[in-house]
Amino acid sequence: MRILSQSVKDTAEKIKKLEIQGARNVAIAAIKAIEASAVRTKTQSKTQFLNELSEAKNSLFASRETEPLMRNAIRWIVSQVESNTEKKTAKLARIVSGASAKFLENLENSNEKIAEIGARRIRDNSVILTHCHSSTVTHVLKKAKQQGKRFEVVCTETRPFLQGRITAKEMLKLGIKTTMIVDSAVRYFMNDVDIVIVGADAITSEGNVINKIGTSAVALAAHEARTPFYVVSELLKFDPATTCGDYEGIEERNPDEVWKDAPDNLIIRNPAFDVTRRDYIHGIICEEGIVSPHTVMEIVNRKYPWIF
Repeated sequence: MRILSQSVKDTAEKIKKLEIQGARNVAIAAIKAIEASAVRTKTQSKTQFLNELSEAKNSLFASRETEPLMRNAIRWIVSQVESNTEKKTAKLARIVSGASAKFLENLENSNEKIAEIGARRIRDNSVILTHCHSSTVTHVLKKAKQQGKRFEVVCTETRPFLQGRITAKEMLKLGIKTTMIVDSAVRYFMNDVDIVIVGADAITSEGNVINKIGTSAVALAAHEARTPFYVVSELLKFDPATTCGDYEGIEERNPDEVWKDAPDNLIIRNPAFDVTRRDYIHGIICEEGIVSPHTVMEIVNRKYPWIF
């Protein structure tokens, strides 16, 4: 087993510890780590180079279960090396750099398209509720603000890591009226909300969405209150393994995050994500427009056939 590069080890550790949060941010960090590792490689052959890439890929994949955007990004970069006839490692490293830059450029373009499309769903004087922290959601709200729309945002705390505070600070920085509520108060406020917008960590072949724990409860509350519930996500968060019958992994984290000095013999469960069924999702706002979750696999297959 070859020693992993420091960039890959450090990035994998930061992802595990939630020092890097948000699917896009995790993917970007992983791409940059892979590129840094390739540029500094000491390998002498294409076989050795690919083995090194494979080890880096496996380490980053293991850092968090629910990150198909990161996995799809790395798979695509590795595939560009595998399909190239070049043998010299210095040139292979340049292929990794080029593929990384291209993927990041496409990701940024997708983010801009999503923001433009999502901002159109926000009306003047509306109240938007969001859960956890999503850079994609933030970008949608920022775009709507830039368009001169007036609205307010309700953020959940999002326990146990309180990522809702990140969202709240960003909203205030943008000059948006912002209210924070505890997670369990969602239904209490839902009748005052015009639209719910959340991010996603993964999309399954059935069109279900995996996102931060509590998202499915928000969706149920929105459904009962007849409040539109939208997911903003790049289609590259689609998990191709779910088409073969696999379930998207739900990471269970350390119980200390919930209660550090808990009484002995107390069982604490701490799942990081949950599944929101497609039946409760009005639409997925993505780079292809606002699509039905029922048709998402067909759309992904048309736009990104290499995923399969």
